[in-house]
Amino acid sequence: MYQSLEQSGISTTPSSEQPSLILIVDDDALIRLQLRLYLQKEQYRVAEASDGLAGLAAYEEVHPDLILVDAVMPTMDGFACCQKLSEVPESDRPPILMITSLEDKESVDRAFAAGADDYITKPIHWAVLRQRVRRLIQQFHLQQQQTLLYKQLEAANQQLQYLASTDSLTQIANRRQFDQQLGQEWRRMTRERIPLSLILCDIDFFKNYNDTYGHQAGDVCLQQVAAALNRSINRAGDLVARYGGEEFVVILPNTELEGAVQIVKQMQAGIQALAIVNKSSPNNCITLSFGITSAVPTPESLPETLITAADAALYQAKAQGRNTFCINIHTVNELNR
Repeated sequence: MYQSLEQSGISTTPSSEQPSLILIVDDDALIRLQLRLYLQKEQYRVAEASDGLAGLAAYEEVHPDLILVDAVMPTMDGFACCQKLSEVPESDRPPILMITSLEDKESVDRAFAAGADDYITKPIHWAVLRQRVRRLIQQFHLQQQQTLLYKQLEAANQQLQYLASTDSLTQIANRRQFDQQLGQEWRRMTRERIPLSLILCDIDFFKNYNDTYGHQAGDVCLQQVAAALNRSINRAGDLVARYGGEEFVVILPNTELEGAVQIVKQMQAGIQALAIVNKSSPNNCITLSFGITSAVPTPESLPETLITAADAALYQAKAQGRNTFCINIHTVNELNR
């Protein structure tokens, strides 16, 4: 039997001003009555259950601040009930005070082994009960506060890490995140002896676009281009970052040159689909130039060689009239030697 708080006439609405809630699990109706009256006199809210199974159901419904459980009960005794409650994550688990007429060492050891935080013997010494209830609830509330503070600190650290690694305008990775990830992937590709590809690209005639349409329109253009580039990658290790100004860079781990070229073609299609008008461009719309390179990193080489090679390919694409891509793997191979 489980008597809910509503049946007891006690509100279940969460409030920081509400008294702590204690769940009594005992098959003896008289003991439950005595405990309830005493605890209510001490300004606690009370819920009741008549055996371990009902106690588990009550816990799921009301989430008390403390559980008083009898050791010896039918259906499911206090030891088994404690054992089940010990499966609850520690940060959410309320303390358990076992009430027992068993005082032998074996029973006490068994109670603590099952997950009880403390015990009190029958007949109940009310002054002792009062102190132990108060102490256990204080400890539980302190634990909850510490858990909350830890979660808040963790969330704040994650937010700081996000801000430190994200470009504020385009909401993609920034230069700092790019440098960090390129170094990590370079070392990983060196160990695994597999290729790493890099794409460097920038928006054609972007200065003219800013001069014609204004810097606010330029910011919107950068955001749209960044999103289109980001949609063209789908693997966990791939990264699109803002390299600086209107320039973007793409890391493609475990990707050979042919795969990088396919990614660039997808990016070109994505930019074309944006159809951003740019009257200062010969194409009358926003286009990008791309430089592509690929290498199998070696312990003797540096990731900067990949950037240098991609930058040379990008320069070549611009020299060829823009809105195209060029490939440069010879520079990487030469620098690796």
